[in-house]
Amino acid sequence: MTAEKTAPPHAPAEENKPLPRLGEIGLENFPPYLMNRIMGRYNAALREEMAAHGLTTAKMRTLAVLSVLDGLLIRDLSVYAVVEQSTLSRALDALERDGLIERKTDPDDSRATRIFMTRKGRETHEGLWPHVAEACAQMFKGIEPDEQRAFTATLQKILRNVRVNQF
Repeated sequence: MTAEKTAPPHAPAEENKPLPRLGEIGLENFPPYLMNRIMGRYNAALREEMAAHGLTTAKMRTLAVLSVLDGLLIRDLSVYAVVEQSTLSRALDALERDGLIERKTDPDDSRATRIFMTRKGRETHEGLWPHVAEACAQMFKGIEPDEQRAFTATLQKILRNVRVNQF
C-alpha cells in the first residue's frame, strides 16, 4: 500500500467506525514499527564497537545516561536507560565488576542505592561516544537541521503522551 492510499495510524475513530487495522495502515506507515526498526538498526550499527569496549546495549545505555545524569536511583536509571530492572541489575553487576560504575547508599534513604560512573566508566563512554554520534548522524543524513529539530520536538511530544513516569 502506498502512503496516499493508507489511513493515518492516528485517525480518530468516528462514531460506530472502527480504527483502521494494521493491514490498512501498512507497516511502512505505522510509527511504532518504524521506530523499532530504526532502533534495531541503530543498535546493530553499534554492536561491534560496543563489544570491543566490553559493552552490551543495556550497559551502553546505562553509561550514556550516567554520563549526563550521574548518581541516579536504580529505578530511575532503569527508566532513563529504557532497560528492564532485572536486565539492568545484571548489567550493573557487570559494570561494577569491570570498575565502570559504583553503587552508593542514598544519603536520604539507606534502603536506596544510587549509581555513579567511575573515571574508567567515563573513559569507556568517551571511547564509544564518537561511534554513537556517527551512528546518530547517519540516521539524519540528508535531513535538514530544521527537520531534525521538528522531528525531535515531535518525539518529545509523543514521549509526553505515552509517559508513565514523571520524566
